[in-house]
Amino acid sequence: MSMNSPKTYSIKNYGCQMNVYDGERMAELFDAQGMIAADDKNDADLVVLNTCHIREKAAEKVYSEIGRLGKTSRNPGGPMIAIAGCVAQAEGSEISRRAPTVDIVVGPQAYHNLPQMIADAAAGKKAVDLDLPGLDKFSQLPSLRKTGASAFLTVQEGCDKFCTYCVVPYTRGAEVSRSWRALIDEAKALVDGGAKEITLLGQNVNAWTGEDDTGKMQGLDGLIRALDRVEGIKRIRYMTSHPNDMTDGLIAAHGDVEKLMPFLHLPVQSGSDPILKAMNRSHSRDSYLVILDRVRSIRPDIALSGDFIVGFPGESDADFADTLSLVKTVGYAQAFSFKYSPRPGTPAADMIDQIPSDVMDQRLQQLQAQLMADQSAFNAKMAGTTCEVLLERPGKLPGQLIGKSPWMQSVHVLAPELGIGDIVTVDITESGPLSLKGEPDMRAAA
Repeated sequence: MSMNSPKTYSIKNYGCQMNVYDGERMAELFDAQGMIAADDKNDADLVVLNTCHIREKAAEKVYSEIGRLGKTSRNPGGPMIAIAGCVAQAEGSEISRRAPTVDIVVGPQAYHNLPQMIADAAAGKKAVDLDLPGLDKFSQLPSLRKTGASAFLTVQEGCDKFCTYCVVPYTRGAEVSRSWRALIDEAKALVDGGAKEITLLGQNVNAWTGEDDTGKMQGLDGLIRALDRVEGIKRIRYMTSHPNDMTDGLIAAHGDVEKLMPFLHLPVQSGSDPILKAMNRSHSRDSYLVILDRVRSIRPDIALSGDFIVGFPGESDADFADTLSLVKTVGYAQAFSFKYSPRPGTPAADMIDQIPSDVMDQRLQQLQAQLMADQSAFNAKMAGTTCEVLLERPGKLPGQLIGKSPWMQSVHVLAPELGIGDIVTVDITESGPLSLKGEPDMRAAA
């Protein structure tokens, strides 16, 4: 059945920052086609669900959302529906079978083809594109970037690590790095669009490599040093990293590059060597701690962040105790923690000794209590100090603005005379487990 070509769109992003970046690029693609973003997804002619497949039951949540859109075979007058991202890649044509009202299924490496797919769907054809053509999409996306004060820049996609619990190598493909020149040019476009902070993204962002303009091979540290020289960039961050790709040069950059913020997100997943081996993480507890010690020796004030999985198959009480002891040793400023969830097609899903749900619940509560205590302690040390804050969005109160400290903390300030994108020195007056409050020094506004 044919339908009108959509004139308005809505994009709902799930999961990681990579999906947020992809959602931004889709929006720019639609804007270039003359479409307009709808204020409410219920009023949109096209709804894109940009999905994540990391957590358990991710696909079921997508099907539930499709149902909530109100379009059925008996009531086809709802919006055009596109399923994008990793669930699209993993589920493929099964989505069209289970949810016949879905018009478009597009994987994360093929969304540059959406204009043609939308035209096909409008003509009554089912549009499915799950190719994994490397980085072809970036050359076909609009060069104009929409941005705020802080912007994402994808530098690398895919993963070659094949952790036994993870679907990313299957949904995002092999590790590929975008070219040096394309990244420098996009960073400059982001600055022209108003960005002052750029966060470099990748499934394994520190695996990025490429030839610079002179033909010399560079790693992520070389790219960071080049971005440090781009006029208008005030802050640089990167995530998510793998311990095996923390090179000497990247560690040194944390001491050498002033614009590289003192924050490192370096997932460890477990503090137990047997579990790390079962996960195929290819690093040990000790090698991970050595990396953190080296970074701290160069940048003593660095805030550390990590990812943890509890209840991985075979995890004993002793293994979990090793994770807790590692957490206490490191003292994370932030962390993400999850119960293990089996992903179909991954080796861990078929492992014996799956951990009962109630045991995982208890362990997760215990771990999160420790992580929250450490985060609260890190924030508490900020009270009575000053730091520079990049103001990024309005708060709930009149005249209130919210920004980020160098250490990735949210900071609330009352500053009606300032605006989004200002960098201001703030006297921190209060600390909480999740954010800080402060008063701006107006003489230092930038």
